[in-house]
Amino acid sequence: MKHRITLGALAAAVLLAYAPVHANAAAAKPAAVEKAPARSNEAAKKQFWALADEYYDAIAKFDPVGATQNGDNRFDDQIGTAIWPASRARQFDLYRNFTKRLQAIPRAQLDRGDRISYDVMAFELKTYLAYEPFPEHLLPIEHMSSMPVTLANFSGGDASQPLTTVKEYEAYLSRLNQLPGWIDQAIANMKEGMAKGITQPKAIMLAALPQFQKLVSETPEKNIYFTPVTRFPAGFSDADKQRLAAAYRATVADKLNPALGKLSAFVEKEYIPACRTSTGWSALPNGAAWYKVRIADSTTTSKSAEEIHQTGLREVARIQAEYAKLGPKLGYTGAAAGLPTWISQQPKFFPFKTEDEVQAVYHKLNDLLDTKLPSMFTLIPKAKLDLRLEPELSRDTASDHYTAPALDGSRPGVFWSVVTDPAKYGSTGMNTLFLHEGKPGHHFHIALMQELDMPKFRKFGGNTAFTEGWALYAETLGKEMGLYEDPAQYFGHLNDEMLRAVRLVVDTGMHAKGWSREQSIRYMTETLGDESVARNQTERYMVWPAQALAYKTGALKIQELRAKAEKALGSRFTLAKFHAIVLGDGTVPLALLESKVDAWIAGAR
Repeated sequence: MKHRITLGALAAAVLLAYAPVHANAAAAKPAAVEKAPARSNEAAKKQFWALADEYYDAIAKFDPVGATQNGDNRFDDQIGTAIWPASRARQFDLYRNFTKRLQAIPRAQLDRGDRISYDVMAFELKTYLAYEPFPEHLLPIEHMSSMPVTLANFSGGDASQPLTTVKEYEAYLSRLNQLPGWIDQAIANMKEGMAKGITQPKAIMLAALPQFQKLVSETPEKNIYFTPVTRFPAGFSDADKQRLAAAYRATVADKLNPALGKLSAFVEKEYIPACRTSTGWSALPNGAAWYKVRIADSTTTSKSAEEIHQTGLREVARIQAEYAKLGPKLGYTGAAAGLPTWISQQPKFFPFKTEDEVQAVYHKLNDLLDTKLPSMFTLIPKAKLDLRLEPELSRDTASDHYTAPALDGSRPGVFWSVVTDPAKYGSTGMNTLFLHEGKPGHHFHIALMQELDMPKFRKFGGNTAFTEGWALYAETLGKEMGLYEDPAQYFGHLNDEMLRAVRLVVDTGMHAKGWSREQSIRYMTETLGDESVARNQTERYMVWPAQALAYKTGALKIQELRAKAEKALGSRFTLAKFHAIVLGDGTVPLALLESKVDAWIAGAR
């Protein structure tokens, strides 16, 4: 998934719903299973759920565009003030207040499910407060995500923000009218960052600049933000069409074009010349501590950068050993490390001429999975999965990803394939990619979350280690479903697994060990065999430090827990039940996930 950086859980001082542990929870072994009442005390439950709803609304109002992307459309007319320093300070005060109020609720009176939500809320609050010393608002734009580009991608109405009613058109227009103010604040923040030595790397902003330049148009009618006017639903009255068209035209001409021109000129003439030439986060003031917090958030563990780096190196070596076995089956007889490069040079693995041909493969796979997954899962989301192409504006910098369905069922989950050039879209990785981004990866997890009985902050939140760890684990199920019997598809699975292993090496390399951008690209090219992927991924890790560490960390933990349960339960182990245990309580930090599996094993013996 584009998987945005989601709500996380700091690995220190956690409280587990099944096993209370000490402050070094991530490193400790689970304690005895904690007993909880069958039902929550009514007063305690009411108090907790009221606080949980208030907490979630505070987050959604602070970042309403993030709420939209997570499937909550209540605040679709707002873009928020998260990058305003005063708003940011007030938000941290809110987190402290929520923490005190949470601690005042008698946790012992809550049932198992409510205790999990209680503990997850405590994790998230601790994580948010851990970021307070670090001025992330001084880095408001980069090439992977920015408010102007996000809103532009909403303009077609087929992304997270719906455009089917007059009210929805007015909501989107409201956001567009707020964008110039956001741009002014972003420029002010970047100027402050320039003065303090807190800027994006120059290479990143050189890649981002064309995005902002494309948003400026000669006429309002040619602007991407004017797109809704060209797609009025048939049911709109003529009066509404005329009124909305005039309003959109005025907003684009009088507000957006000038503001976006100002942003583009500032980035090109002032910001890029002042950007740092270094690569890693450690080059920023207090950057090492900043990166450490990001690791804890992303992985929900207390693992050090060096420990993660070494895990990555071991995984790279293991996968290359698999390459050595697989190569001859594909007609390759060279060194194992050279297999990805050889694959990338074989025309037979790039068979597509049109976007429709790419989509047809995914549709066929989607239909096949509908026949295979019911034997592995008892928990299957009701929401449908749609398959769509990434909008043209963001194709050059996007990766294939998933977006969540709307909570009210008005919009399905969507797998977005990024096809910039069909002739360059490789066929070998399509099975493993769809298992990850589609089903049973992100769709089975995220869509199911919205259908479970839990507070909204959990339906729309989560942590990256569980979310991406589950999706990467889901890729491994392809072997049991016979989807990797074709050696080319098995290579695709290994190659995608290699990408996640390489991430552990280069992310920590750049942000903790002084690696340069060029060093990362070179290492990734040598191991993955694709320089364009190496460049794209390296630049992603440069602006989202530690986010990519979550995939392998989470997947390795889930695989470890499955092996543990299989060994302990023997013939009593069922895969569908294991998956229900993992997914059934929603997203949780990895230490809590381990306690859940331990409790299941103990109860099944």
